[in-house]
Amino acid sequence: MTAPRLDTDPWLVREPHVDPGALAVAESVFSLSNGYVGVRGTLDEVEPFSMRGTYLSGVFETHPLSYPEGGYGQPEEGQAMLTVAEGTPLRLLVDGIPLDVREVGPQVHERTLDLRAGTLDRRLCWTAPSGTSLEVTSRRLVSLRERSTVAVRYEVRALDGPAHVVVRSELVDGEVTPTGVDNDDPRVAEVLDHAFEPLASVRAASGGALASRTRRSGISVAAAVGHVVDGGRVGTEAGPQRVVTTVAADLLPGQRLTIVKAVTHTWSHDAAADSLVGEACAALDSALDLGWEGLLAGQRAALDELWATADVEVDGDPELQQALRYAVFQLFCSAACISGAPVGAKGLTGRGYSGHTFWDVEGFVLPALSLLHPDAARRLLLWRSATLDLARERARTLGHAGASFPWRTISGREVSAYWPASTAAMHVNADIARAFWLHQNVTGEDLDSVGGLEVLVETARLWMAIGHEDAAGGWHLFGMTGPDEYTGVVDDNVFTNLMAKRNLQRAAEACRRLQARAAELGVDPTEISAWRSAAEAVHVPWDEGLRVHPMNANFTTYREWPFEDQREAYPVQEHQHYATFYRRQVLKQADLVLALWWCREDFTSEEVARDLEYYEARTVRDSSLSAAVQAVVCAQAQHPDLALRYLRECALVDLRDVQGDTEKGLHLAAVAGAWLAFVAGLGGLREDGEDLEIAPLLPSSLSRTAYSVTWRGRLLRVETTREGTTVTLVRGEGPVTVVVDGAPLPVTAAAPGHAPLRAPTPLLAEPRQPAGREPRT
Repeated sequence: MTAPRLDTDPWLVREPHVDPGALAVAESVFSLSNGYVGVRGTLDEVEPFSMRGTYLSGVFETHPLSYPEGGYGQPEEGQAMLTVAEGTPLRLLVDGIPLDVREVGPQVHERTLDLRAGTLDRRLCWTAPSGTSLEVTSRRLVSLRERSTVAVRYEVRALDGPAHVVVRSELVDGEVTPTGVDNDDPRVAEVLDHAFEPLASVRAASGGALASRTRRSGISVAAAVGHVVDGGRVGTEAGPQRVVTTVAADLLPGQRLTIVKAVTHTWSHDAAADSLVGEACAALDSALDLGWEGLLAGQRAALDELWATADVEVDGDPELQQALRYAVFQLFCSAACISGAPVGAKGLTGRGYSGHTFWDVEGFVLPALSLLHPDAARRLLLWRSATLDLARERARTLGHAGASFPWRTISGREVSAYWPASTAAMHVNADIARAFWLHQNVTGEDLDSVGGLEVLVETARLWMAIGHEDAAGGWHLFGMTGPDEYTGVVDDNVFTNLMAKRNLQRAAEACRRLQARAAELGVDPTEISAWRSAAEAVHVPWDEGLRVHPMNANFTTYREWPFEDQREAYPVQEHQHYATFYRRQVLKQADLVLALWWCREDFTSEEVARDLEYYEARTVRDSSLSAAVQAVVCAQAQHPDLALRYLRECALVDLRDVQGDTEKGLHLAAVAGAWLAFVAGLGGLREDGEDLEIAPLLPSSLSRTAYSVTWRGRLLRVETTREGTTVTLVRGEGPVTVVVDGAPLPVTAAAPGHAPLRAPTPLLAEPRQPAGREPRT
């Protein structure tokens, strides 16, 4: 896939010459979202486009899942995020000829995402067939303050001659319904191609409203549109699935037509159509009352606060500086206004993975948000805990006690039809439990305020149900799939075992602290004691000859993968059958290496160095999740330059389309992972202790790094130069203790803490990667 050519700027993502051949990737890169509603970065006039889409978090349709051979407990229904009523189209005709950038050969055509203003700006200059030169400018936003609102200011100016201009502004429901589901079952197409049933259509003087309902999931959606026009004549028509407002103007040289268009969306599981239409219209009234300048001011205020509390700075690498700020912007926008719904793997930027959420949201997105935007993290945790009954139901289906959370879902119900990488990947339950525990540790809030105690208890019960104690007292987990999807259904995956251990320990400790609430959940001292005993007896494989941890039982005895012969055969899963590589030493993504980060207390420095060296040589990074993890652990092993190379790959994954699939939407876990690779990798930040810990390193090509985090209600800024690291308390009551390179450092508002920068002290030489799979920078 062709990536757009972008200028490097610290605060702007600018495509100076819009390339129609790069629209597929650019539409994702220029997507705008607030976590409630999101729109793809399509051109205003629609054509040309790769994938149009306006999405609402939590709005989906179900569809049949078919199996050649049936099996007990297999999910019977899939779920797919839907494109809702599309309000971005503004089709322009000049002297009766539609604007199509593929045909007019514009002299200027540029787009810019402003990370401080939160707007997508476009400028286009061309000469119409009539001979008149025109300029179109547009500015689009998805409001971070008015959660239902998408707005655009669209202006057409005649430069050197007269022009008859017509703009056809549309709100269309049901025309764009692709879901990303690749299934030849005709029942699936029948359901998803006609997902919405029209309910209402309302016409107003300068707009109108539509309402519809999904036929199977029963979700009702309403959208309203309104216009403020300066310099033109306005007329509106409405049909069952369309509201069209036409604006016409006769422009003389120097004259302009200006249209401000606002579109609002709302949805509900049970509200009546007229009620939803009323809600959408009320949201529209609010947006129009604020006006374009008011919406812009609200956007700027929201982002001023973001950058005051979450900015990142890098001296020595302008491209990385831009990419990290873009990552923070998209991470914040993915959940700023979210409520009662999950963040999908692509957020609201595309239909990849059908809009499903996975464990990597709890693994990467939530920990980052807990440190940057804890209120958004809290809402996501509340959604997850609200799905606990569905997880209990799934555990009962599997014959287990406790709760088994889904591998992929939108509603909270398991929808994965491929059990070796889903049901067998039980680590998802420990990953979710970790997100709850980390949020409590970072914020200092009561674990039970977001339903966390119950989640920890029920996941602990699941581990006790599936764990096995051998005759010697060792505790094992058999038939599991760890994070690496190229090595499935194995015994004693180290990552899974150690994450289960922590889940059990943290559940026991939480129940000790919250005894009354734990008793309400039926937890007694005997059960807590059993959790602790199992955690202490967890088996961790070890290869004494190689002096490394096998990723799972016997992994180091598997046949090696012929990397030299397979240089061009990536991703592996697209060139080889699973039966070929499931028992070979080739990893799609970091697995044991992720344990070195998340379960750091279980490894010595020498083990980290040797394990990293071993698995670096076998990890091909066919998953965008991997580079961030490898960046953190390479820094942990004192290889800052290699950590920086991985950080760059992760941070540029979408801006440079590193994986070749950004057209399906942004890689949101990698977006969060880039920030984590920066602060937890080069910054050495660890948020899992009683005190915040940092262990800064500076790669040879960088001269300064700086970032901010929110820690237990305090805003801290961490700046590292060659002279050392300074920690400043920016907001909140002090003092606070930060552990720097293992030594406590007191920090107060009046007295920032300072520590010298230590030199890297690697135990082994910088590890090597498989042939052709070095970091892609």
